[in-house]
Amino acid sequence: MATSKNIPPNSALAGGRTALSVNVNKVALLRNTRELGIPSVLRAAQLCLMAGARGITVHPRPDERHIKHHDVHELAAMMGDWPGREFNIEGNPFHNLMAFVRELKPDQATLVPDSADQSTSDHGWSLPADAERLRPIIEECHALGVRVSLFMDPVPQAMAAVAALGADRVELYTETYARAWPGLHKKEVLQAFVDTAQAAALCGLGVNAGHDLNRDNLTDFLREVPGVLEVSIGHALIADALELGYTATVKDYLRCIDAAFDAS
Repeated sequence: MATSKNIPPNSALAGGRTALSVNVNKVALLRNTRELGIPSVLRAAQLCLMAGARGITVHPRPDERHIKHHDVHELAAMMGDWPGREFNIEGNPFHNLMAFVRELKPDQATLVPDSADQSTSDHGWSLPADAERLRPIIEECHALGVRVSLFMDPVPQAMAAVAALGADRVELYTETYARAWPGLHKKEVLQAFVDTAQAAALCGLGVNAGHDLNRDNLTDFLREVPGVLEVSIGHALIADALELGYTATVKDYLRCIDAAFDAS
């Protein structure tokens, strides 16, 4: 498997604990309602990194409804000032993602099967149906030195197919868990993520996770699901930052991560 910028493909970045990558899309969404340039996407990312976030994520869509072309380039340039932190660009590789990957060579490309008009990602890749068209994309990313993560539903049986494609990681789509938490069916839903993470590890895949994780449900998820290397959190984190500020919010998400490991 490829190693991106001398970072092992399937190792955590934060002292053996799950790394927090902040998705700044919603900062751009708010900014785009006026032509004043505020709030600043770049400043938001800097404050999150200063507070201890291990990475920044963006999901630029073809219609630039939130993150714009220039944001991606400015963030990529800024990340050069933060050695050891990661820039993750996610999106559909059959839309606009690969142009950014080819030019900027981020640390990680997260491949997501969303349609151009979707409001947010809502499902993972279907394997083996999507395998043959994904294979050359993954090979190209590796040739560029970019780690590849596939956005996947929690289906243990699919992990062998992901590994066969040569992807480095999966990002588990966690909305089903977030919707179930803290209800009666939480344990049943969570078990699918546990089983999938175990299957991924057996196949040599790293595990990321994201979508609707928040300060309430994050600790429980990380306490139960083994080996999660990175969580990518945007909507809830930015919403919390409106009340608490970026610094306090990031630190509290890091507290949630620490609580999962301290309890284990």
